[in-house]
Amino acid sequence: MGTDIPDDAVIMRPEEVADLADRLFELRCAAEDLQTALGEDADRATLRGLADTVVELAVAAERVR
Repeated sequence: MGTDIPDDAVIMRPEEVADLADRLFELRCAAEDLQTALGEDADRATLRGLADTVVELAVAAERVR
């Protein structure tokens, strides 16, 4: 029996979608923090810390559980 779901579709439970949305929100907030710090001429250590956080959250966001 066939299905309308494409063979390459990714099916996620609602809680997985919510978790992914939360991770993406955290990533956006961290990117905005970095953008603000750049606009305020923050010191190198602050910018490095914020950039590290952005990368860490991006790695976490790309995981599909």
